[in-house]
Order: sequence, then structure tokens, then C-alpha cells
Amino acid sequence: MTTVNTASTYFLANIPSPDRGVWQLGPLSLRAYALCIIAGIILAIWWGERRWVQRGGTKGTIVDIAVFAVPFGLVGGRLYHVITDNQLYFGEGKDPIRALYIWEGGLGIWGAIALGAVGAWIACRRKGIPLPAVADAIAPGIVVAQAIGRLGNYFNQELYGGPTDLPWGLEIYERVDPDTGLPDALNGVAVSDVPLAVVHPTFLYELLWNLGVALLVVWADRRFRLGHGRAFALYVAGYTAGRFWIELMRTDQANHILGLRVNVWTSLVVFVGAVAYLVFAKRRGPRERPETLATDPAGSDASGSPDSAGSSGSPDHSESSGSPDHSESSGSPDSDTSGRTTDPTDPTDSADTDRIDGGASGGSDDAGESRRDGERSDGAAPSADLGDASSSSSR
Repeated sequence: MTTVNTASTYFLANIPSPDRGVWQLGPLSLRAYALCIIAGIILAIWWGERRWVQRGGTKGTIVDIAVFAVPFGLVGGRLYHVITDNQLYFGEGKDPIRALYIWEGGLGIWGAIALGAVGAWIACRRKGIPLPAVADAIAPGIVVAQAIGRLGNYFNQELYGGPTDLPWGLEIYERVDPDTGLPDALNGVAVSDVPLAVVHPTFLYELLWNLGVALLVVWADRRFRLGHGRAFALYVAGYTAGRFWIELMRTDQANHILGLRVNVWTSLVVFVGAVAYLVFAKRRGPRERPETLATDPAGSDASGSPDSAGSSGSPDHSESSGSPDHSESSGSPDSDTSGRTTDPTDPTDSADTDRIDGGASGGSDDAGESRRDGERSDGAAPSADLGDASSSSSR
């Protein structure tokens, strides 16, 4: 490769590449790429969990779903990379076993999201909760995780664009294996601070774009109370719009269809699908009600136990439960019936949305049960009321 250092002569703000992407700790290889992927996954789960609880879901649900989604996503991401760049692993002089070396880089986000969604769907089916609602909760966390993952490409000194003389150009150094002295861009160490080339840092462009998409999703979700997968669709549409033009700038080896890189076509097709879903899903109405997201709704044990049925059937209880004052208090719009916690620091949660949820639900389930108990107690003996409640619990 021809040495190009004119950009360094005229500009002092070029971005230097790390001298290595792997550190040896005895027999252990500590890879920056793997650390970035792990950090992104942890952040996505943590943020998704917070958003899920704020929307009315049960705490711990996103962590449970991640047990299925993360392994599926890693396998899907690797499969997409190996399929679309099969020439790197198969053919004359190639080593197919290296297709399993995920730590060397090579995860396709398209495959990761697609197969990860399958894992999430399996977990949601087991828990009896809607997958689109889960997707909305984790959407901004996923795109921020992608931004963190792009830092791994920076350490690997890969996925950059063509030469540039812009002040934020990325300096590419020659790396060699310290043991053999042979060139090794992935596992080697830089031998000089004189760059081989100064190129467009397309990894940085995508990183910044992804952070912008995350902010857009959070703002739109709060402003329009997106539901039924629309926040996730907005993330997909925003990400693919950026990936389209950034992919056109990249110069790394890739397969082409009709003169364009495969990922350019993929971005275009997925963008159209995401926009279509975003439009048509609006017909499904407002965001999911909080009670449909809870895997263990509050008060279910109390309403189903014989003891609680007996207490609700007593004359004193039915009179107090059936009083107008009690029903008005329980059904007031200001009461929070979702059972969810609020976080004033999170932009997706606010007191206004809590009041909207409370008003839409029409009062708590306990208040509704109390009013029905009060109606049954009028003109009926306490023993008959107790029998009705017990038989209902048996059913």
C-alpha cells in the first residue's frame, strides 16, 4: 500500500488508530471488539428493562427474554456475515473452520436482529406477552449497542472509507505479528506512527448516526406514545437510512449485486418494510395497556384465593366497597393503575403519561371487584355471596 502522509502534514486533527486491538494476558487474548459487543449487549438489556417497567411491564422480563434473544442474535449475525462474505472462508486456500471464529469480527446486524427476534418471540410466547411491545421497549438500547459495537471496528482498524484530506480523517497504520514479523492487521501491533493512509472513518459516521437515531426514537416515543412495534420500526427505518449512504462510502471487500454492495440493497429493502409497518401499525390504536404487559398482574393472588373471596363477601366489606366514595376514589384519573414505577430522569416517562394510562384503564381492578361485590350483597345473604365467590375461584 502506498504511503500517504500529506493529510498529516496539513492537518493536526486526524484521528489516530489504536496501535492494536488485542492484548495478551498470559494465554488469554483480550479483544477490544468482543468487549465492545458485550458492553453494548449489557447496556441494551439494562435500558430495555427500565423502559419495559416504565411502560407497565414486570421487572426482570427483558433479562429473561435476553437469555433467548442474545444467543440467537449472535448466531444470526455470524450466519449473515458468513453467507454474504462466504469467499473469506470457503474455496481454494481458505480455512472453513475460521467461520466459527466470531472473536475475529464479522457480525451482520441484519442477521442478528432477524434471528434475535426469533429468540425473543419464543420467550414472549412462554411469558404470554406481546413481542411488538417488547421490541418498542428495547429499540433505543439496541441502536446504542450498535454504536458501541462500531468502536470494535475502530480497534480492529476495519470498515473504513476512501482517502480523505478532511481534518477528522482516520490514520491507518501497518500492523505486524510481533512473533513472526508478518503483516497482521487484525491481531498485530503497529510498528510505526506514520500512517499508510488517511481515510473516512465510516465507523464513526455510523456511530454518531446511531446515537441520533436513539434520540429520535426516545423523543417520538414520548411525544406520540408509540406502541405495537412502531418505536422499533422507527429505529429500523432510521438506522437503514443512515446505513444506506454510509455503506456507499466503504471500501472494504464486499459482494455486489447490480453494481451495488449487498448491504446497500438490504438497507433499501428493510427501510421500505419498516416505513410501511410504521404507517399501517398506526391503525392498531394507542400504545398497549399496562395490564397486558405484566406477566404477574398485581392482585391476582388476592382475587383468586378463598380467603379473599370470603372477606369480600362479608356484609361490612361489601357495603364499604360499594359506597360511591370508595368507587370514585379508586377510579379517579389521577390514580396509577398500571403498578409501574416512574423515573423522572428518563425521557420516556412522565407524570402526564401516568395520568393518561390511569384514566384510560377506568380505575383499578380491585375497585371494579369491590363494586360488583357491593351489588351482589344488596338483597343477598352473606352465605350465598360467599358461595358465589368460592365457585368463581374454582373455575
